[in-house]
Amino acid sequence: MHKHYKIYKPYGYLSQFINNQNKRRNKKLLSDLFDLPETTMAIGRLDEKSEGLLLLTTDGKFSEYIRSARVEKEYHVMVDGLITENTIGKLKSGVEISVNGKPYVTKPCKAKLLKNISHIEERFVRDERHGKTSWLSITITEGKFRQIRKMTASIGFPTLRLVRVRIGNYKLEKLKSGEIEKISFHHYHS
Repeated sequence: MHKHYKIYKPYGYLSQFINNQNKRRNKKLLSDLFDLPETTMAIGRLDEKSEGLLLLTTDGKFSEYIRSARVEKEYHVMVDGLITENTIGKLKSGVEISVNGKPYVTKPCKAKLLKNISHIEERFVRDERHGKTSWLSITITEGKFRQIRKMTASIGFPTLRLVRVRIGNYKLEKLKSGEIEKISFHHYHS
């Protein structure tokens, strides 16, 4: 029987269980937090400085499905500065970022300003006096390397904090940083 989990990947961890690169040997890995079957893999990645929802599975088919463009990925993003609806509009219609050194225009996505972020665990990012920040919700169906960070940078609002809150029907909900929960795979065929 395959097993599936959702975790809240903490800030500062790599989205992997084994360290294949010696040069990163001081990095924190998921295996430092969770004792899971050896066949468990993370589906997609959140980079070291990103946090939030990460799905784990022992099933390659589930992994393939989740990574496909049919499945939305929603991020709550703290950016540097007070962002306007107008600027958010640019994100929605697609912005130019660089992928593997080549210009790439992101697909249209959903984006909106978040007024209430009480659902996000607090983590000190920087002092208030260094200027105002805004929180956005950005939902994409593609996942280029560091895409969200590149998108907000391209419109002049660098990402200070990035939390994935939803992957398709799976949500972060009440999970706290470093927690794990078993999930089932019943909406696979939807």
